[in-house]
Amino acid sequence: MQVRSLRLFLTAAAVLGVLEAAPVHSQAPTADSLALSLQKRYATIRDFRADFTHEVRGAVLRTLRTTESGELKVKKPGRVWMTYGPPQKKSFVADGTNVYTYINSDRTGTVGPMPEGDDLSVAILFLAGRGDLVKDFRAAMADDQPASEWQLDLVPVKRQEDVATLTLFVDRRTLELRGLTSSDHMGGTFKFRFTNLRENVGLKDSDFNFKFPRGTNVIQSGRAPH
Repeated sequence: MQVRSLRLFLTAAAVLGVLEAAPVHSQAPTADSLALSLQKRYATIRDFRADFTHEVRGAVLRTLRTTESGELKVKKPGRVWMTYGPPQKKSFVADGTNVYTYINSDRTGTVGPMPEGDDLSVAILFLAGRGDLVKDFRAAMADDQPASEWQLDLVPVKRQEDVATLTLFVDRRTLELRGLTSSDHMGGTFKFRFTNLRENVGLKDSDFNFKFPRGTNVIQSGRAPH
């Protein structure tokens, strides 16, 4: 579950870069034109941060839900810090080279290198500024759109291990990201809603330096981290 959550937060961080895009007409855009507008806007974002709520629904027991909240901050290329508050405090950090997870209550953590090459998902590529929302996803828009928001449905062109579909919800006037839903290949869903979005706030590389608290049981994953 920690690995899946880690991939999900990288996905969320990746698409969160479409904050405050240029206004669009009230008439519904095409899926391709909306994806292109979001991609162009993301190219102008150097860093951003936001508060979030995160709901997980299991694939087997559809009524099983967990809801958590926290703060997310991102800096290109490939730096992410996601902190969850109570009831289960935990952190997921990518410092551009390695990825860390830490569960406060268990005093356990994992560390391993960022994926490279074919192991790098389209979500992480997009986050790192090397992916493309238009080229890496097939976009569609349902006829029944939510009030005051556009819903953009995305399917990765290349099959992803933990992401089968991704749906973005953006403000109709500003294209500010309001939320996203991701589903895996087993039918589980991960929902994020975002508030207090702030872009280009001047985050530094040092803001993503992570050290495990003393006494943490650290598990190495993958090859030895740099």
